[in-house]
Amino acid sequence: MNVGMLWFDNDIKSDLTSRIERAAIYYKEKYGKAPNICFVHPSMTNRIKAVGEDNPPIKAGEIEIRTTRSVLPNHIWIGVNGMNGHANA
Repeated sequence: MNVGMLWFDNDIKSDLTSRIERAAIYYKEKYGKAPNICFVHPSMTNRIKAVGEDNPPIKAGEIEIRTTRSVLPNHIWIGVNGMNGHANA
């Protein structure tokens, strides 16, 4: 994903899936397309590990969740991962 929407959510009482779902609803309303990938800071979950052969992608519904230190804590970078490798936002 090269283009996406950065969503801030500091509701620490909600689980990560709920926070991603809120961002996804807003994204779909704003851009008319359901997101299918998001990136979060590793500190937002201790369950998600790097995607690889032994670590299949973790999902929140249809949204693949990946971690990166490039995204600040309590932020969600969410968007559409295009089939041809290009993002569509």
